[in-house]
Amino acid sequence: MPPAAAIPTETPHRPRGTPKRRGRGRTRALVLIGVHVVILAHVAHWQIAGTTLTPLEPSEAMQTLELGYVNAGFLLLCATILATLVLGRFFCGWACHVVAYQDLCAWLLGRVGLRPRPLRSRLLALLPFAAAFAMFVWPSLARAWRGEAAPGLVLHLTTDSFWRTFPGPWIAALTLLVDGFLVVWWLGAKGFCTYGCPYGALYGLADRLAPGRIRVSDACDGSAQCTAACTSNVRVHEEVARFGMVVDTNCLKCLDCVAACPNGALRVGFGLPPLVQRAARPRRRYDFTWPQELALAALCVAALLSLRGLYHKVPFLLALGLAVLVASAGAVAWRMLREPELRVQHVQVKRGGRLTGAGRALAAGIALLLLFTAHSGVVRHAEVRGEVLFVQANAERGPARAATLSAAEPWLLRAARLGLFPDGALQAQLGSLARERGAYAEAEARLRRATELAPELAYAWIGLADLQVRRGARDDAVLTLRRVLDREPGFAPARERLERLGR
Repeated sequence: MPPAAAIPTETPHRPRGTPKRRGRGRTRALVLIGVHVVILAHVAHWQIAGTTLTPLEPSEAMQTLELGYVNAGFLLLCATILATLVLGRFFCGWACHVVAYQDLCAWLLGRVGLRPRPLRSRLLALLPFAAAFAMFVWPSLARAWRGEAAPGLVLHLTTDSFWRTFPGPWIAALTLLVDGFLVVWWLGAKGFCTYGCPYGALYGLADRLAPGRIRVSDACDGSAQCTAACTSNVRVHEEVARFGMVVDTNCLKCLDCVAACPNGALRVGFGLPPLVQRAARPRRRYDFTWPQELALAALCVAALLSLRGLYHKVPFLLALGLAVLVASAGAVAWRMLREPELRVQHVQVKRGGRLTGAGRALAAGIALLLLFTAHSGVVRHAEVRGEVLFVQANAERGPARAATLSAAEPWLLRAARLGLFPDGALQAQLGSLARERGAYAEAEARLRRATELAPELAYAWIGLADLQVRRGARDDAVLTLRRVLDREPGFAPARERLERLGR
């Protein structure tokens, strides 16, 4: 079997002498730039006014499901799903910032003559659906299992803590680098849409029912220039020939195929939804056997569990992108060991049974990635064990509580000792444990360190202020509480403590 990264896309290329029609790329790029201008204006309004519309981010819908907050992100998600039920996945193609970064990466690679070949996996393509389930379904099922009532819905359209649910600038930049650029180079254009995006999974389900489709007329001559223009790995010419329209839910309605058709045979049209029988769908080609797929999926799940929430910094979307990269890197490493000839994307990494210079560099990079992931799994395991016991202790009293806290502390200390990077949230937990056993100086030192590493942890500031009051440093406590309110003016515990201190 040829290596996954070296399998050709079998995408037709434009014949010589055929006039190239201008695509929608420039128009779509301007629209996506406009989306980013709106995002920057939203952030600027919050910085100037102190309060603004809640983030227009679909992940904010998790607050609606878990806390009952009907915010702008939830309304956006509902509106875009409804629009997708009619128009198809236009929102993904024309308004998603991650799609913009993927397109930018593909464009930059194209400028140097590289077109990333797509990875084709059955099981990895299920990851976005699993992620969507974990984000939008599992919290409600878990609450029902515990016998808890669903939260009442409350309109929550403004906030003075706009950035509370977002990562810091370095993690945000890393997320864009991984999900918007590295995934494209490694897995092909729209790689994150295919293998990582939980929102894309929801939109893909809605797209199956959409009457709005890319449809074909009798003017089609089968030149396949539409498929050559598509960056979503859709076999456009095959689908319109078989069904008279594009039925693949990976179609983001970017309209590049419409613009690329030399005869103007493609258009956006409305009609009955496809509801195509599975047996009638084109046979898909995949890069892996079923045993290889299962191994790939197992490695992906292990990497996701190891990396999500690592050092209390790695968000879900970044962990998804990294997990897919780790899984595909593992597949490449296996083939590097077994196959005498190997190309990864456009780079020859093995020739005549020997690694090339590029191959040695790639092997070193893959080894470091896999070792980092394994180490992260050890750290994350210790951290999770300690946190589970810590939370359990909060529901206990008396000797049982003290015993559970004593059991939690060694796990958290192990996570702190093994970690490659300092973890503010972990220091805050260790500070709370030190306070519980009466080691107040250690507790204050750990909580102070926590506020230095993670200034957004309001509860760490509150704990530090309480300890300062305990040792009589009331002025220091006032300054600490005011720092909390500078970041989050509406944080009630800080205001209540200031009132008790008479300030």
